[in-house]
Amino acid sequence: MESSTATDLNDELDPSSTLLDLTSYQLHDLDSVELPPNLTELDLTANRLSTLDPRIGQLSDLKKLSLRQNLITDSGVEPLSSWNALSYLEELVLRDNQLKNIPDVSIFKKLLVFDVSFNEIASLHGLSRVCNTLKELYVSKNEVTKIEEIQHFHQLLILELGSNKLRVMENLENLVNLQELWLGRNRIKLVNLCGLKCIKKISLQSNRLTSMIGFEVC
Repeated sequence: MESSTATDLNDELDPSSTLLDLTSYQLHDLDSVELPPNLTELDLTANRLSTLDPRIGQLSDLKKLSLRQNLITDSGVEPLSSWNALSYLEELVLRDNQLKNIPDVSIFKKLLVFDVSFNEIASLHGLSRVCNTLKELYVSKNEVTKIEEIQHFHQLLILELGSNKLRVMENLENLVNLQELWLGRNRIKLVNLCGLKCIKKISLQSNRLTSMIGFEVC
């Protein structure tokens, strides 16, 4: 049934299209799927993938790659770190997989959006290798206990760290362009917005705040 679905999909593909949306095909692999070499966007959301097809690493025009809601582990995502042809990727979504660590994405020198929410990540260790071009970082619904390795993200506009195990607001002072900060459902007691001159939205609901002191501009 799965192979016939993939065959039908290939029959429907427009070879001149630069967008391939394979959302919710329940694919375990991409063996039966053609990947046009001129793709700029590849959406593999809601499948059953546990590894990455090496052909993805040859899509040199790719700007957006979504692997949301699959079964990808740390070892499964590891090939990304050596796919030089994808160095101009701008958006990488690994949301809702089985990652325990921040993957090595240092090869992506133009990365703007990085999403690893809804995984099993316990530490932000590894973010220091992420390019400072980043504008949106999503790490919600993990097991993170400390805000760290984000000081170089001077261009960051959105930081999502809700539903983790954070206790302290720290290492945020260099995020001078940050506009949205989402820290709801953590264990934070004190507010610290020092350095966040451009902040427009902040979420701290369902924490352990002991006072409202700290919301004033530092």
